[in-house]
Amino acid sequence: MGIRENIARLREEIDRAASLCGRRGSDITLVAATKTQSPSAVRAAVEAGVDACGENRVQELTEKLEARAYAGAPLQIIGQLQKNKIRKVVGAVDLIQSVDSPALFSAIDRVAGELGIVQDVLVQVNIGKDPDKFGVHAPELDEFLRQVAQWPHVRVRGLMTMLPLEAAQAETRALFARMNEVFVDIRGKKYDNVNMDFLSMGMSGDFFDAILEGANMIRLGSTIFGSRD
Repeated sequence: MGIRENIARLREEIDRAASLCGRRGSDITLVAATKTQSPSAVRAAVEAGVDACGENRVQELTEKLEARAYAGAPLQIIGQLQKNKIRKVVGAVDLIQSVDSPALFSAIDRVAGELGIVQDVLVQVNIGKDPDKFGVHAPELDEFLRQVAQWPHVRVRGLMTMLPLEAAQAETRALFARMNEVFVDIRGKKYDNVNMDFLSMGMSGDFFDAILEGANMIRLGSTIFGSRD
């Protein structure tokens, strides 16, 4: 099947998952993970109605911006962001999904302040305590978010997580459920510069379970574009 057909099928699956937990498919933001994809493939996904495009690598983002590949869809960075690449990203994207340290927050705030903007971000949480993954550990999140008030040019819009690659389905569901508990707990508190709008979790292999456990933003690549070489 082509990209348009894949997205139509995914929308049906998203609708089905959302309905099972009392929500609507329109409540779920579908982010096309565009890593390694050509500008023409990205344009096809935008034309087929994805809600946003998410790029992992800053170099690819820059090249595809020049090719106007993302035109018509909000743009996000969903991969780990290095401090030396921040100036190429802040102001160029609508959302940075992977902020996980005070140093990164501070650097984003500085560049955003120079541009006279407020940059939206998500805080990455290492819910599975995976040593191979980045992210704040859940017990440290409350203190971490209380520091956000000192960075007026950064606004936290929610949380994101990536699960261990080898997790079995039962473990995956449990981790997604735990992540949602953290999200709900944080949403019930008051922090400056923090709005818990998005819970970004779930990729091509586990997005259905992620939605069942509370995700309202999912990041899909191969189910949209086909398997990468």
